[in-house]
Amino acid sequence: MPIRSRLLILVLAVLIPAFMTAGVGMIYIYSESQQTHRQSMREVAHALALVVDKEIAKREAILQTLATSTALDAADLDDFYLQAKRLAPTIETSIALRDVSGKVLLNTRLPQGTSIQPSPAGIAELRAHYGPDATVVSNMYFAPVGKQSSISIQIPVKRGGTLIYYLEMSLFVSQLQRVFNEQELPGSWIGTIVDRNSVVVARNKDAENFVGKKASENIKKKMEESSEGFNDGVALSGEPVFAFFSRAPNSELRFVVSVPHKELQQTATRAVAYIGLLSLLLLGVAVIAALAVARNTATSVEKLLHSAQALGKGELLTPMQSGIAEFDAVSHAMMQASHELKASRENLERRVAEAVSIAERSQRALLQGQKLEALGRLTGGIAHDFNNVLQTLTSGLQVCLMSASTDREKSLLQACLRAVKRGVELSRQLMAFGRVQDARLETLDVSKHLQLAVPLLTGALPSNIEFKLVVHDDLWSITVDPLQLELALLNLVMNARDAMPNGGAITLEARNEIIDTAGNELPAGEYVRINLTDTGIGMSEEVAARALDPFFTTKNVGEGAGMGLPQAYGFAKQSGGTLTLHSESGAGTTIVFFLPRSNRATTLPQLATNSLPFQQSSGKVLFVEDDPLVRETVTSALTAAGLDIQVAQSGKDALLLLESGQTFDVVFSDIVMPGGISGIDLANIVRERFPTTRIVLATGYSERRINLPDVRLLAKPYSMTDVVAVLNNELTQTSRG
Repeated sequence: MPIRSRLLILVLAVLIPAFMTAGVGMIYIYSESQQTHRQSMREVAHALALVVDKEIAKREAILQTLATSTALDAADLDDFYLQAKRLAPTIETSIALRDVSGKVLLNTRLPQGTSIQPSPAGIAELRAHYGPDATVVSNMYFAPVGKQSSISIQIPVKRGGTLIYYLEMSLFVSQLQRVFNEQELPGSWIGTIVDRNSVVVARNKDAENFVGKKASENIKKKMEESSEGFNDGVALSGEPVFAFFSRAPNSELRFVVSVPHKELQQTATRAVAYIGLLSLLLLGVAVIAALAVARNTATSVEKLLHSAQALGKGELLTPMQSGIAEFDAVSHAMMQASHELKASRENLERRVAEAVSIAERSQRALLQGQKLEALGRLTGGIAHDFNNVLQTLTSGLQVCLMSASTDREKSLLQACLRAVKRGVELSRQLMAFGRVQDARLETLDVSKHLQLAVPLLTGALPSNIEFKLVVHDDLWSITVDPLQLELALLNLVMNARDAMPNGGAITLEARNEIIDTAGNELPAGEYVRINLTDTGIGMSEEVAARALDPFFTTKNVGEGAGMGLPQAYGFAKQSGGTLTLHSESGAGTTIVFFLPRSNRATTLPQLATNSLPFQQSSGKVLFVEDDPLVRETVTSALTAAGLDIQVAQSGKDALLLLESGQTFDVVFSDIVMPGGISGIDLANIVRERFPTTRIVLATGYSERRINLPDVRLLAKPYSMTDVVAVLNNELTQTSRG
């Protein structure tokens, strides 16, 4: 479809809903106009009803003043007649006095002493209805003396609370015509005052023809049912009108405002007609303007098409002047684009090269992670077997130490134990690349632990290196291997020392940090961040890329093994966190640990029972161990401590012994065993099927997370003194149970 047609459709799509909206608006205007007229009629009727009440109130005020006359106190009717005559000197208004029975005693329209005419029709009934104390306004009646239609206002006269007379003022209804004269209703509006019987009392138009006539039955019924309201009907003159009536609250006379139908409709109809004509005119102008704009726009679009084709060929463009700001802006942008294409191609080539470099670095990081994971599995397996060897040596040496008779023998055995301890530390460094070892985890107060580690860290620094510890308030706790943490920090401090041969500064900082979004290595969560920053020579990009590789070092042979940073990285990973390295050649290095916040409230207690001989015990223990050397040496030591030991070579054998009916106080089992039932599996079975039997587990290395909160864990190689103390504690728990 050509753009001209599209633009025309677009204009019509905008205008047609607008005109539909205008039509709804015209309907709304018509409705609002009708409503405004109705509200105006209501306000006028209500206001004029109050004016009628005001006219009546003026007469009532005259009567109230006259009721205070002393002539009434003295029953001097002649004197009272003269006073009343002065207040009602003309025939249009008369004042009459009645006794309590309703008999007329005097009337100012007649000479004093003249035979009195009867009371107005209905006044007695109204008095009976409203009571002796009320002010009563009569319906319209024909006055026999004045020979005209009249209404009367009657008030009670009291002395000392006793009713003595009724005082009454009559006035011709023609006097109410002044209400219309004073208010000046619009020329076409009809104002009518009617009494309780819906009889016309006064009218602003043709009063002589309509006073005394009754209103139509329709409006009469509505006036009897409600004090105010609307009526759509026909006036007494036969003209269709819309009327609003309002009852005066005091006199109960009704004021009716009637407006001819044609007047109500005329204003709204005229407004709707004007809007309709204006809308049609605007529609025609808009269509003509749309055609002109479409023609100009189509020409400009065609020029832009030619420019785009030229741009695709790599040609330089000149700006187009179409008079349409947007098209001119596009043309200018296309011209700039033609000049920037060459620069963009060069920039793209550079960014592609950078992306390739980033991809290569990411690939190296992935390979590094895979290498560390493979190393972890390798060293974990070696550590498991090595720990069993160390466990055999530890147990055997401790048993031998108990039976040594000379100081020389004891000294040699203790030297052997110290050598085994060095092997234990070497094993623990190897396992820094393996899985988390639950038996060695403790929940640490980071602030206190770092402060206690300061002497260890600064002991390796020369005097020309300043060490600063910055610990933020309210640090969260972490669950880690404390020795591995200290070893990692010590390795990093020593690396920083070697990077500052001429001195410098090392800053160790710890603070809480919340990571909202997960990174490549680190999930979102709450972490304790530990930074170690030096002012040394830093690393080149190539060295930093390999710094975490095991055994990689830039030092001379014999000066370093290349395990410092890899050990720290392995510690961070096995603790559930990570380590990042930031370094530039000549600008120093920052190593950052992210260690997850711990929810554990207490740390695992540390055993401190290293003294010999063993504490003597008694109880039946099922010892489960697959390594024959460990079984032999540990069984000898536990038997020497007084325990009744039954040995099983695997989890399956241990389960057969338990199911045979034999009872044991404690099951002491290794975790990693052949046969499909590990120590963890065995512990779960014992807890479920033999709940009175306590469980102690030992591990040299395990890839499985141990989630047994009520099971005690020991790390291989363990001290036999510690084992006996743990078993004694579990036996005590069994006896209490």
